[in-house]
Amino acid sequence: MNKKRIIVVEDSEDDAEFTKLALMKNNFLNNIVVTTDGAQALELLLDEAEITPGLVLLDLNLPKINGLDVLRRVREHEKTKLVPIVVLSSSKEEKDLRNCYEAGANSYVRKPIDFHDYMTVVGEIAHYWLKTNEVPIMRKNMQLVM
Repeated sequence: MNKKRIIVVEDSEDDAEFTKLALMKNNFLNNIVVTTDGAQALELLLDEAEITPGLVLLDLNLPKINGLDVLRRVREHEKTKLVPIVVLSSSKEEKDLRNCYEAGANSYVRKPIDFHDYMTVVGEIAHYWLKTNEVPIMRKNMQLVM
């Protein structure tokens, strides 16, 4: 089991629950935090007192501040500029895909419609970003942040 915090930014209650279920089903019993709008996500992610997450799963169509703007703002900050962010969206628009990569997304995954496929995809995302992938340790004033 990986202990890194996972932030799920998702305004759909069903999709948030499916994501949490998929993570737990795939043995990612991490500290999973769900935020339901872009403003709440930014507040959590940019708060210096909060633990830097090991993975952010970010929806695009969010209330208050959209996911693309969240992504851009998160990438501007020293604390979060290297955090793995996977956009998990139902959008099939090429412009959304391109904009997300240009803004610094590490990956863009379309949400599967089928429940079983959704469980599998979220598990694969978490496995790759939390177990297989390696990220540099972020340091601030020589103190371990991540």
